[in-house]
Amino acid sequence: MLVAAALLTVGAGSVAATTDDEAQDATTLRAADSGTAEPRPTAPRPSPSPTPTCTPAPVEQQAAAVLVVGLPGVTRPDDALATEVTGLGVGGFFLSESNVVSTRQVTALTQGLRAQAGRPVVVATDEESGRVALMRELVGAGPSPRRMAARETPEEVRARAAETGTVLAQVGVDVDLAPVLDLDDGPAGGVIGDRSFSADPTTAADYGLAYAAGLADAGVTPTVKHFPGHGRSTVDSHTASSLVEASLDDLTATDLVPFQRAIDAGAPVVMMNHLEYAVLDPDLPASLSPRAYALLRDLGFRGVAITDSVGMGAVNTRWDFPDAAVMAVAAGADAVLATDGAQAVRMRDALVDAVASGRLPEERLAEAAGRVTALAGGDPRVMSCRDVTMPTLGPATVAGSPSAAPATPPG
Repeated sequence: MLVAAALLTVGAGSVAATTDDEAQDATTLRAADSGTAEPRPTAPRPSPSPTPTCTPAPVEQQAAAVLVVGLPGVTRPDDALATEVTGLGVGGFFLSESNVVSTRQVTALTQGLRAQAGRPVVVATDEESGRVALMRELVGAGPSPRRMAARETPEEVRARAAETGTVLAQVGVDVDLAPVLDLDDGPAGGVIGDRSFSADPTTAADYGLAYAAGLADAGVTPTVKHFPGHGRSTVDSHTASSLVEASLDDLTATDLVPFQRAIDAGAPVVMMNHLEYAVLDPDLPASLSPRAYALLRDLGFRGVAITDSVGMGAVNTRWDFPDAAVMAVAAGADAVLATDGAQAVRMRDALVDAVASGRLPEERLAEAAGRVTALAGGDPRVMSCRDVTMPTLGPATVAGSPSAAPATPPG
């Protein structure tokens, strides 16, 4: 088990969001010193069925609620695609560069989407700073995470992220799919490259948590990614997947360190990557792997687990959007990200059919829908008849320590 001082603390106050009042059975994460095969985490168990005194939302509504979808090219809330997905009842929206014209326009878009939805929904984007900055037009250009860690202190990074978060919040974005906690010191333009704060687990954790804290300071929910670590692969999962051969001991000593720190600090959302891991499910990307989600929960995570976009090649060249949605939720995902909202109806219908056929336990879908509903600020009991508590990053400041200095001298 990883033991590391958390950079942040869990806030005393919390908002409704994850079920898990019951403790899940602990899974052995390390291999025995004997020559036996290394044990793998087992699939997480869904929370108990709701009490008969409460009637959950219909399965169709729950199925739509776990979807977070993009709106390619949509700039107005009365666009046909925006009207379709809000009417469907999706749990959230993902905004990219194609949705951005101006501050006033994005504000009108997010307000309109929420008004049409008629209930709390997530509005997310991906603003890491550096080369992945989908709201650059509004927040301005910023340094890469690698450059931040080289030239700034964690306190300065936190302040920078708070400025970014303030702009996002002002235009109605409440979830940022950042920061990256992957470890990488390879070429800046690599798959992860300079999107990583550092190849050193402690430095990556310090700076990643500082960025997450700054977003939270501004009222924007951060998302740590890409669990269980993307830095070991040089393959771009936008086009294909690849197999990570590292043992669980190796992952625990390196790649998982920043994620454990983030979970201990109260990280509310974790994004799953599309790589395959020999020690987990070697034939499935982590985003569709029951053992990957079990590993995440065994680290103590009780928040929302979201997939990377299932339209990426690592998934979509093998499984169409509907199949990927069913596999992800069955494996343990709470939210399924698809940057193409035109796929939402098919994905919703597939989830409904999977429940009807028994391929997807209704309790698992209800658990996921309750978590996403709570993340959006809604009442999870109305959706799933479950009381859910979201972990939250508290107001603690970045602790002064030897790590609270630039990783290398400015230059």
